[in-house]
Amino acid sequence: MGIAEVALPTMPGAFVGHSPASNWFLRAGARRLKRNPNSVLGTRALQGHLKIPGLRSVRRQCQRIDDLARVTEGNGNWVKDAVNNVSQVLGDASVQGHAVGGDGSLNGSSVKPPPHQRRKTSSVEDEAWDLLRESVVYYCGSPVGTIAANDPNDSDPVNYDQVFIRDFIPSGIAFLLKGEYEIVRNFILHTLQLQSWEKTMDCHSPGQGLMPASFKVRTIPLDGDEDATEEVLDPDFGEAAIGRVAPVDSGLWWIILLRAYGKCSGDLSVQERIDVQTGMKMILKLCLADGFDMFPTLLVTDGSCMIDRRMGIHGHPLEIQALFYSALLCAREMLTPEDGSADLIRALNNRLIALSFHIREYYWVDMNKLNEIYRYKTEEYSYDAVNKFNIYPDQIPSWLVEWIPPKGGYLIGNLQPAHMDFRFFSLGNLWSIVSSLATTHQSHAVLDLIECKWSDLVAEMPLKICYPALENQEWKIITGSDPKNTPWSYHNGGSWPTLLWQLTVACIKMNRPEIAAKAIEVAERRISTDKWPEYYDTKRARLIGKQARLYQTWSIAGFLVAKLLIENPDAARILWNDEDAEILNALSTNRKRGKKILKKTYIV
Repeated sequence: MGIAEVALPTMPGAFVGHSPASNWFLRAGARRLKRNPNSVLGTRALQGHLKIPGLRSVRRQCQRIDDLARVTEGNGNWVKDAVNNVSQVLGDASVQGHAVGGDGSLNGSSVKPPPHQRRKTSSVEDEAWDLLRESVVYYCGSPVGTIAANDPNDSDPVNYDQVFIRDFIPSGIAFLLKGEYEIVRNFILHTLQLQSWEKTMDCHSPGQGLMPASFKVRTIPLDGDEDATEEVLDPDFGEAAIGRVAPVDSGLWWIILLRAYGKCSGDLSVQERIDVQTGMKMILKLCLADGFDMFPTLLVTDGSCMIDRRMGIHGHPLEIQALFYSALLCAREMLTPEDGSADLIRALNNRLIALSFHIREYYWVDMNKLNEIYRYKTEEYSYDAVNKFNIYPDQIPSWLVEWIPPKGGYLIGNLQPAHMDFRFFSLGNLWSIVSSLATTHQSHAVLDLIECKWSDLVAEMPLKICYPALENQEWKIITGSDPKNTPWSYHNGGSWPTLLWQLTVACIKMNRPEIAAKAIEVAERRISTDKWPEYYDTKRARLIGKQARLYQTWSIAGFLVAKLLIENPDAARILWNDEDAEILNALSTNRKRGKKILKKTYIV
């Protein structure tokens, strides 16, 4: 029996029901917490399912994640071995400085000492490490992630007390660079188990392979015993989020972090596990599924990534394409060779070539390209059309003509028929450098642009999430008059300190660390004094965001990762993808043959 066949029972679909292996995991022994404050933690075997009105999650008990890794390739008995060798988590599972499951309420987050009890630190970096560790969430005694924000004075955290997949990435990388691998390993494996959750909204279920946007550790009462509680992981796949948008980037970030974990820790056993291989394949199949689109870029709705509110990025936003390309390269490194993977790897390679050509050729804009677009002919009906997407020259915004420097360029935010979004999106451009989606020339030109437009993109706090902001009638139409995304605030031209770590990786990769070092110096002047905000407002980032959360974890972690990488630049290699020789050869060969041949070969 092949690996794929063995793996199938362990990774149930996204629809009703779970596989026997998954049900075994759900029914494993639970930790009971007596509500009597004088009692100690104990365990007792439990049977059946929870029946908690309003709580969608099926019970996922306190089970050592290592017990799920007993895999015997080829004989199909690995689940049985795991069941036979399973051990209950016994005794007092409390962690020094933290209470398992939080403070006894239904939140499950780590206990937060009040500000006056926090240890006095000697530097901004020391304070950041203290704050990051205070944000750690524990599930059954083991660290599984960090909450989005940890402001002790925030009486209404909404969903900022949850562990977000995308938010944890800089936290996970910070722990990896510090040699603390356990929390990242636990995060990877527990979020993988959540992938098998039933995901339904209004009687509709999304495709298999979708990873959650976030999850929360909840302490809930056990059915039939009012004196006992247990912990459950309660995921959100977007059905509770504002706008009800599925998080397309979660699965892509998960693959990127999985590769980083293996490269940094040297522990390749996690990525070689059958359940991990199967989960990775499910994400890839979801992304590579056939559809109506004529382009190799991934088609998504508005708000499906870091910009998770309506901002006019629906279609083929650059951020998603850069993460998609990076995840495809990372997955190709980690997929185990087997007969069942041949078709998937073939589709993956074809998509990499087509996506690379498409982004480099059609998303790039500099002064030369701007002149070309300005002189486009329109309404060309031909296989040899120059203006393939029928872009009207009048779309070129007046601000761009004055803004773009003679030296430098960038990848535009979006491309669709008769539409180019000329806004500069920082994360998409930076991760295009990190993943080698952009050429070497384009990568240097992006950094040239950042240097040249420092007062616009960095100013008093790095880094603008996008530039420029939508204003006036354009803001009303595109955002729907969103009061949170007003001009130069939040996603609409706000400045986000967490982007510092992506900037640092990109600069180190291109051997220009001095740019990142300058940005770190800017951030260090005030970010601690300002209590680590989520984002900053105004054109020059002079004000703390009007609705920004304080002690925002990925602001803290982003700063730490940037500092660690500047001190040890070689460590950044766990994150970037080198230029792929096969892709380069394919692009070079097809350019020589002519664009018409390339079109026929790679558009599916």
